[in-house]
Parts: sequence; structure tokens; C-alpha cells
Amino acid sequence: MDYSYPFSMDWNTEEIVDVVSFFEGIEMAYEKGISRDDMMARYRKFKQVVPAISEEKTYFREFEEESGYASFPVVKELKASPTGPNIKMKK
Repeated sequence: MDYSYPFSMDWNTEEIVDVVSFFEGIEMAYEKGISRDDMMARYRKFKQVVPAISEEKTYFREFEEESGYASFPVVKELKASPTGPNIKMKK
């Protein structure tokens, strides 16, 4: 991993940790899979830090440009399968 995670200098340490944890969950969804409950918990914390859709899209785009991992398909799958045990994406 030779990339950085997007974050705002206005966030406190806990908020940065929550956002990084969310993006790590995105990575796991593509690499080995992640439990739906774990990913949902990470997404909820992310949304507490980044509540605006426009801001969310900006961070998703920045992360995809840096890492190659698209966040939106993972979130879409997360919302579409409310009872599935795991989320595993194909890159």
C-alpha cells in the first residue's frame, strides 16, 4: 500500500480513525471480504464524520484515485443486502 487515506485537517483524532477504518473496510471488501455487520458499523461511523452526500462522494473519489478501490459499489452492496453475512467485491 503506497497511498494515503483522504481526511480533513478539521477532524479530531477519533474522527480520522473512524474514516480510515471505513476505508480499510473497503479494502477488505475487495481483498478478502468483510462481514456485513462490521462494514455497516464502519459506514455508520464514517457517516457521523461525513454526513453530506457531496462530501462523501469527494472522499470516495479521492480514495479511489489513490488506491484503485471504488467505495460506492461496496456501500451499494451493503445497502442492497441487509441480511447477507459477508461482502466480497471483485476488482
